[in-house]
Amino acid sequence: MDIITLDNVSYYYKSYNDDGTVGAVVGVEGATLSVEEGSFVALVGHNGCGKSTLAKLLNGLLIPKSGVVTVCGLDTADKNNIFEIRKSVGMVFQNPDNQMVASIVEEDVAFGPENLAVPQQEIVERVYAALEQVGMAEYAKRSPHRLSGGQKQRIAIAGALAIQPKVLVLDESTAMLDPQGRKEVLEVAHTLNRQGMTVVLITHFMEEVLDCDKVVVMDNGHIVRTGTPEEIFADRRLLDDVGLRAPRTMELAQLLVEAGIAVSPQERDAHKLGGDVCADISSRQ
Repeated sequence: MDIITLDNVSYYYKSYNDDGTVGAVVGVEGATLSVEEGSFVALVGHNGCGKSTLAKLLNGLLIPKSGVVTVCGLDTADKNNIFEIRKSVGMVFQNPDNQMVASIVEEDVAFGPENLAVPQQEIVERVYAALEQVGMAEYAKRSPHRLSGGQKQRIAIAGALAIQPKVLVLDESTAMLDPQGRKEVLEVAHTLNRQGMTVVLITHFMEEVLDCDKVVVMDNGHIVRTGTPEEIFADRRLLDDVGLRAPRTMELAQLLVEAGIAVSPQERDAHKLGGDVCADISSRQ
């Protein structure tokens, strides 16, 4: 069952020409996409390709100029649906510092449900449940500004979870983090997905895409391809055309195959790849 659908959706930004006339810049154009409930979908493409615009269309932060976006069967263009849609789709953006609104972690996580007029006792329960989900319950009384980047982003995710959404959209949420911070955030996202939450991950780190159910490739505002990670990364012409590279392990595996080494061209595990190379060398001796 699809929880989000886009049907021939376009969105344009205003631009101003040198002569003072108003023009338009493509954000997203002709996008058709379905996100299945409970799936983990990655959205990739070079900077400026339309990923973040599409993300904002998913919960009504932007309304399409043409086409239809539906969330849980609700049309985002209908103003009467926006409140319910915003509760259904939680958003976490790139810079965790820009998402902090309080000086204490538990107060920051409570901000969303407070604005939804959730009863106080239920807010307390939601806050601590959300902090438990992201492994940050012990930091409830801390200042979020004293935490690491990865910890701050986990607090931001907890804030989104406190509104009890059905979909979590991570818009470049690992872009400003070090490798450990990225690992922490991805572990949380995959744990939530295993528990049944639909996750949409927007990223430019191709290694983060490997364990997703579906990859959506964008270029110049258009969705140019959807497929499994293996299908997308096996299409080297596509990657070249849109300015992306396969994860390093898969890229190395493909080069080894071309060199006549007996390994899988889709191998994603570096340790297994090394073992397969050693096994091939041993078999030749």
